[in-house]
Amino acid sequence: MSWWSSIPMAWQAPLSEVCQSHALMQLADFLQHEFHAGKRIYPPQEYWFRALELVAPEQVKVVILGQDPYHGVGEANGLSFSVPDGVKIPPSLRNIWQELARDLGINPPQHGNLTGWAEQGVLLLNTSLTVEADKAASHAKKGWEVLTDAIILHLSQSQSGLVFMLWGAHAQKKVPLIGTQHCVLHSVHPSPLSAYRGFIGCGHFSAANTYLLQQGKKEIDWGRV
Repeated sequence: MSWWSSIPMAWQAPLSEVCQSHALMQLADFLQHEFHAGKRIYPPQEYWFRALELVAPEQVKVVILGQDPYHGVGEANGLSFSVPDGVKIPPSLRNIWQELARDLGINPPQHGNLTGWAEQGVLLLNTSLTVEADKAASHAKKGWEVLTDAIILHLSQSQSGLVFMLWGAHAQKKVPLIGTQHCVLHSVHPSPLSAYRGFIGCGHFSAANTYLLQQGKKEIDWGRV
């Protein structure tokens, strides 16, 4: 499995060193073993790096960090919190729509495809980029975090004035990778277990746009999905 050829060209230079690391070689071996064992892996391999395909490093304005892909049939599409058109909207994303409506008065979309956000510079990054079917977090700590930490660190060090939305304890563990020249927005996770303990009412979407405008950048049209 060639990591180098699978990662979009715009990201290859900043990630070249980590892609040749022992941790990534071990991850490749692990995934190869899982495939040979007949395991179902989500999302499909052509979507593993879709978040990077849609947003080049210099285009990133906002990073929304998820944990791992959805593990149900047909749900994961390579973007954190997003599902393909026609797939039932997951509970966490329903709560995101609810906060978007409360914060900005945007009518919740009838689908869960967040490609429109990515096309505006929102990097929808999971810390693990694959998962075994029906087994949440099954590929955590297998090596993906080495790569996704390198992505976060590169963005933090090479740019200024980015917005990082860190929802839940897992995402907030990445704070040490992010420099003080960025806006870091914290909240509990939007899952049904925690959304009403602070996610609903966090105001992150309006706060992100206010900050981007202060940085002289174009705001995100959060209603465009």
